[in-house]
Amino acid sequence: MSVETRLNLDDIVEIGRQFRLQWEQAQQAYVLLYPEGMVKLSQSAGEILKRIDGKLPIADVVENLEQAFPGANLQQDVLKFLEVAYERGWIHPKQAS
Repeated sequence: MSVETRLNLDDIVEIGRQFRLQWEQAQQAYVLLYPEGMVKLSQSAGEILKRIDGKLPIADVVENLEQAFPGANLQQDVLKFLEVAYERGWIHPKQAS
């Protein structure tokens, strides 16, 4: 049985509880820490994940990034990265409270 992982621009996602995003001075990069280790993120991955707060829909995250990096059309790249992050368990859809 296959599970559909497609994310939509209206989705609100958050970083999984077992993960912590932080700037690592020694690595000069954002890292995603978890009990078994750490993932060093690329600059673009760090820029995306630092905007994932469990409050904004993905569309607002894209808009924020496009304001920070004028002239770039980032929607497809952001969605593609977030789908990979979702598949790896780094993020998940925010549960309604």
